[in-house]
Amino acid sequence: MDYKIKARVLEMANMILENNTTVRDVARRIGYSKSTVHKDLREKLPLIDEELYEKVCKLLDFNKQMRHIRGGQSTKVHYALLKFPRFEFPKKKDLSDHLSNL
Repeated sequence: MDYKIKARVLEMANMILENNTTVRDVARRIGYSKSTVHKDLREKLPLIDEELYEKVCKLLDFNKQMRHIRGGQSTKVHYALLKFPRFEFPKKKDLSDHLSNL
């Protein structure tokens, strides 16, 4: 396996473990697709470092178990924002007018 690929896979694995994050976040930070990150972690990492692979697998499995909960939370927030109007901060001009009237 090419040195650059090994370095990339190890960087991805360390990033996902250090930040306790998801494949999607790692892909966004590194600039690769989610598919590439997932394939590298599941197929290439065991060939490079078996112990690191076991740790990454535990985190990936945990993320998979939690995805329905995270999706539900995201949906809840989405509809709450639709139901309640967002608070808008006053513009600088309006704020200075308001303060001068005090």
